[in-house]
Amino acid sequence: MSKKIWFVFFILLAGVGSSAAEMKESRLSEMAGQMLMVGFHGTSAPEGSQICRDIRRYNLGGVILFDFNPVDKNKPKNIASKSQLAKLTKELQACSHDGKLLIAVDQEGGRVQRLKSRYGFYGQYPKASDVSKMDRSQVKSTYEKMAKELQSVGINFDLAPVVDLAINPKNHVINGLGRSFGKDPKKVAAFSSAFIDAMHRYGVLTSLKHFPGHGSSLGDTHKGFVDVTGLWQPEELEPYRLLADKADTVMVAHVFNKKLDSQYPASLSYETVTKKLRWHLGYHGVVITDDLQMGAISQKYGLKNTLKLAINAGDDILLFGNQLDPAKTVSTKELVDTIMALAKSGEIKEESIIKAYERIQRLKERL
Repeated sequence: MSKKIWFVFFILLAGVGSSAAEMKESRLSEMAGQMLMVGFHGTSAPEGSQICRDIRRYNLGGVILFDFNPVDKNKPKNIASKSQLAKLTKELQACSHDGKLLIAVDQEGGRVQRLKSRYGFYGQYPKASDVSKMDRSQVKSTYEKMAKELQSVGINFDLAPVVDLAINPKNHVINGLGRSFGKDPKKVAAFSSAFIDAMHRYGVLTSLKHFPGHGSSLGDTHKGFVDVTGLWQPEELEPYRLLADKADTVMVAHVFNKKLDSQYPASLSYETVTKKLRWHLGYHGVVITDDLQMGAISQKYGLKNTLKLAINAGDDILLFGNQLDPAKTVSTKELVDTIMALAKSGEIKEESIIKAYERIQRLKERL
C-alpha cells in the first residue's frame, strides 16, 4: 500500500474514532441530563423558554414545581390556577423527547400541599397524623381524591408519602407538623402503602421519604447541618424494608448519622445509599436526593463535590429546586457540564451514570 493510501486510510480511521467518541460523549450527556430534576421560574413553558430549551437540549429528566415565589412574593413561581397548571405541564411534556418528563410536587396533605385552595384546588387534605385516625375507606377516598387532582393537571410524580416515624416529641420538622403516620413502623408502612395504591390508580409515581429517618431529629436540614447520631433508632429503617418492593422511589435526606457513616450525610453517603438501602434493605429502585441546595449540603460542599459524592453514593435523581436562595440558582447547563467533567476526569464512573439512567427508564415505564 502506498504512503498516500496509508495516509488517507489513517485519516478515515481517525475520523471514525473521533465521531464514535463524540457520539459516546453525547449519549452519556443525555443520560446525565436524565439524572437531574430542577426547579425553574415561570408559569408557562413555551417553545423558546429557557426551561423548554433545557429539557430539549440536555434531555432533562424532571422538574419540580412550587407555588411560592422566593424572588417576588406577589407573583406565583409555577402554580397560579388549575387551567394554568394543566397548560404548563402540557407545554413541559411537549418539550421532552419521550413525553415522560417527571413533573413533581410535594403534596402530602396538612402543611405540605402545593395545590392550594386559593388557586382553585381542594387544598384541604388532612395531615398524616389525622389520616392515621381514619378507617381504611376514608384513607382510600382521601388519597384517591388527591391523586385524581394531581392527574387532572398533569402532575405525574408526588414527592410523598412521609415514612418517618414520630418517635421524637421535640421534632418540629416531622412530628410537630403532623407529617408522620405514627411511631409504629408497620402502621406507617400500611398507611403509606394505601397512599401509594391511590396514586398508582391515577398514574402518579411516589417517593418514600426521608431515608434513613428524619423523625428522631431535632434540627432542620433546610437550614444547616443536622446530626441524628445520638437520637436515631434502627427501627426507622423498617418502613423502607417493608415497602422495598412497592416503592417507586426513595428520597434520601441530608441528615448526618455516625452510626451509618462517620464522614458524610446520608444523601452523599455510599455507606447509607448503596450499602444500607440497596444491599441491606433490598431496595433496587430509583433513589432521589432531597434538595441539594439545602443548608445542610450547600454550607459545607461546593457544587462539584456535591455532584461527585451524590453520584458515587448511588443516587439516581439529583434534585436542585432553585427555591431556597434566589442568589444561588444553578443552571441545567452547569449541572450537566460538571457531571461530564467529573466523568472525564474519572472522579465518577461512567457506569454509575449508565446504571442511574437505566433505573430511571424503568421507573418511567410505569407512567
